[in-house]
Amino acid sequence: MTTPTPQLSVELEAAYDLCREVAVGHGRTYYLATRLLPADRRPGFHSLYAFARTIDDLVDVEAGSSRTWEECARELDRIEAQLHELITADDQRTVELDPNWRPTLLAFADTMARYEVDPDHVWAFLGAMRMDLPGTERFRTRYTTMAELREYMEASAATIGMQLLAVLGAVVPLEVARPCAAALGQAFQLTNFIRDVGEDLQRGRLYLPADELAVFGVDHDLLLHCQRTATTDRRVRNALAHFAAVNRSIYRTARPGIDMLDPQVRPAMRAAYTLYADILDEIEKADFRVLDRRAVVPRSRRFAVAAPEFARALAARRLG
Repeated sequence: MTTPTPQLSVELEAAYDLCREVAVGHGRTYYLATRLLPADRRPGFHSLYAFARTIDDLVDVEAGSSRTWEECARELDRIEAQLHELITADDQRTVELDPNWRPTLLAFADTMARYEVDPDHVWAFLGAMRMDLPGTERFRTRYTTMAELREYMEASAATIGMQLLAVLGAVVPLEVARPCAAALGQAFQLTNFIRDVGEDLQRGRLYLPADELAVFGVDHDLLLHCQRTATTDRRVRNALAHFAAVNRSIYRTARPGIDMLDPQVRPAMRAAYTLYADILDEIEKADFRVLDRRAVVPRSRRFAVAAPEFARALAARRLG
């Protein structure tokens, strides 16, 4: 990709600002972690979040929306085609972009070029998002086995971890750090699936695999019953405790990767790692009552974690 023209550079700056606003508005833990990053890494971090967030919102259209699923599927196809054209164009000014998507696509494409983000990770992510979109060939609302769920998570979450790794940088070859980055993406996503199981049920979806739920005597109907009655059956509690244990094992796999990162970005990722894992603690404190409410890490805890990491971040920048 060629160096942006001065005019495009001005537009890019505004595009990155918009991506930052998306991160501020949607990802509390994510945005708090970015405040610990060196200033030059934040725009790329924000652009990756904004792109993934807006794609996720596109495929999560609720019933009664003014857009049909078919329209959303066509829009996703257009976004992918426009991004592909943008990252391969000799002159970005010749690429016609949907005005609604132009800022996000410009910032994201610039980040891909600047940090040499592997496009295959992006295409894999978009393919996974089609699994959440009715009307597409790959659409599914439930997963039968953990192997099926892991396949989805590898495309939808591990790819995000590897994109972020490219932006953050490492003190080891990136191929050495990638397995840990992929595991961290999957750990964060599985935490979301456990925390949001009630919200997903309301949208007609269930990500936790049926075969492992069945080991504990749990099925879709029991989950719906517990949601309607605002209760947590012992069998559901045991199943969720199992998934929390699986989730923690993935966090342990990911943990060594933090020490492989550029020292200046380690405080941010330690904070994100700790605060996301803390969501599991909050779920346990609530006795796994996630079907009718959402577990949230208290603000006091978020700042208790962030404060010492902020001091470490300042020290790392002075040394850097």
